[in-house]
Amino acid sequence: MKSKKIAIIGGGNLGTAIAEGIVGAGLVIKGNVIVTRRNLQEIEHLKAKGVRIMSNNVEAVAEADIIIIAVKPHITTSVLQEIKPALTPQKTLISVVTGYTLQEMSNIVGNDIAIFRAMPNTAIAIQESMTCIAGAHYTEEQQKEVTTIFDVLGKSVIIEEKLMEAATVLAACGIAFALRYIRAAMQAGIQIGFSAKLAQVIAAQTVKGAAELLLHFPDTHPEREIDKVTTPQGCTIAGLNEMEHKGMSSALIQGMVTSYKEIANIAK
Repeated sequence: MKSKKIAIIGGGNLGTAIAEGIVGAGLVIKGNVIVTRRNLQEIEHLKAKGVRIMSNNVEAVAEADIIIIAVKPHITTSVLQEIKPALTPQKTLISVVTGYTLQEMSNIVGNDIAIFRAMPNTAIAIQESMTCIAGAHYTEEQQKEVTTIFDVLGKSVIIEEKLMEAATVLAACGIAFALRYIRAAMQAGIQIGFSAKLAQVIAAQTVKGAAELLLHFPDTHPEREIDKVTTPQGCTIAGLNEMEHKGMSSALIQGMVTSYKEIANIAK
């Protein structure tokens, strides 16, 4: 993987976050990551981090082994058409464009090129993304290369493409849902005596710790961890029961299902 060259077409927030994560993790040799943007001044800062920048998409693709498309949805088709002459069966094409399907990609670039859709979330900016990936026409080695890239940017899983909308809700929208919980916990913390700043630190670190327990011990379950802190007649179970009486779990589930219905309708 070290010797591979990666071209990121589109130097916006997502494209630059991916580039910085790849280079920062030492995944490839410095200089082997290229980011393109029409206005190079906007990504000039990447040069100091060992990233090459250029405005010519075709030239970048011609040099690269792996190409990541990180442009706006409305220009994705024109960008794929532009770079198609530089694509060969030896290259791997990854799209992080929301809502752009594998079939739409194949219709333009053909069926002899490995293609992937990747759905990261905003935590990619700090290399803590949950990225869901679907692909077509790929080898096991190509799949491993793609997951390796997104594993240095957080964690990745391979899913069926039909689950991409669901992945958007659970992982991408899920960031907002988790932050709303933290915000509510902060408000409670303020009410029971903490400053807003201290309440945020405590609430955020507590959520991080809860998540890390599940990630470090994948055979455990949220309820098993809950049981460890719910003593008979204790304050934890009293609070949990009150939250459930007010519909906490139901509200969260219904909110996510509503988000899914919305994105599913848009996908149609």
